Amino acid sequence: MKLFAFGLGYCAQDFIARFGDLFDSIAGTVRSADKAAELASDHVETFVFGPDREDPKLAEKMLAADVLLISIPPGVSVDPVLARFGHRIASLRAPQTIIYLSTIGVYGDRQGEWVDETQIPTPLSPRSVTRLQAEKSWAAIGKSKDKKVHILRLAGIYGPGRNALINLKEGKAHRIVKADQVFNRVHVEDISRAIAAAIAYDGRGAVWNVADDAPAPPQDVVAYAAMLMGVEPPPEQPIETAEDISPMTRSFYAENKRASNRKLKEELGVDLAYPTYRVGLEALWEAGKGR
Repeated sequence: MKLFAFGLGYCAQDFIARFGDLFDSIAGTVRSADKAAELASDHVETFVFGPDREDPKLAEKMLAADVLLISIPPGVSVDPVLARFGHRIASLRAPQTIIYLSTIGVYGDRQGEWVDETQIPTPLSPRSVTRLQAEKSWAAIGKSKDKKVHILRLAGIYGPGRNALINLKEGKAHRIVKADQVFNRVHVEDISRAIAAAIAYDGRGAVWNVADDAPAPPQDVVAYAAMLMGVEPPPEQPIETAEDISPMTRSFYAENKRASNRKLKEELGVDLAYPTYRVGLEALWEAGKGR
C-alpha cells in the first residue's frame, strides 16, 4: 500500500511515525526546499508544493498512491489540492482512499450544546466556510467516482511540542475567560489512531468528529498545566477586556460547542489514548514533553 500526504505537518508526521509500517512507500509535500531537505529520509520522499512552486514529479507520485492524506488547509477561497489536482484525482482509479482532515469549526456556534455528525454544519468564520466547501468537494469526488473519501473533523490539536505546558514555560499562556465557554481538544496520537482506522474502514463517504471526551473551559486547562509544573497560573482575563490575544484567538471564542465522539468510538472503533486534557497533560509532563 502506498501513501501520499499533502502537507507533511504536525499530524501527518505523527501518523507516519506511528503507522508508517502499514505502507510500502510514503511520500508527501512540503512548502519549501529547506523543509524538504529537513524531512527527507529513506522512508519518506518529499516534494515541494505551494502557490508558486511545484515539483514536476509530484503528480506522478501522487496519482500512483493507494491512500491520499490531506492536511493542507484551504486558502482564502479554495482548496489548493482540489484546485491543482482535483480533476485528475477524480478521473483516475487511484488513489482509491482519501482522508481529509477538517475541523469541528464547520459546526459554527451551538451555544455550548452537544453536536454530532448528523447535524448540518453552519460555519461562521471564513476559514470554516472554506473548510466545509472543501469537504463537500472531496465528498462529491468520492460519490461520483466510487472512491473511499472519509472526513475527520478535528478538535483543537495538542501533543508533544504543542501544549499548555510549553506555553506556560515560554510565557505565552493566557487564561481568557468567557462565561460558559468550552472547547474540545484532541491529542495528536489519537488523531493518528483515527486516520489509521479510517483507512481500514470499509464504508464509503463517512464523517467522524475526532475529539476528546471532556470539553472544558480553556482557563482550566492552563490552570491544570500550572499545577503539574508547580507554578502559579497567569491571572484570568475576561474576554471583553483582554488586549494581548490575536484576532484569530478571539474568533474562536465566538463559537461554543461540545463535539461528540460517540461515532468515532462506536463505528470506527477508536479507543482514545488520551480521553481528557488531564490525562494528556499528565502524560506529556511525565514524558518530559513540557519541560
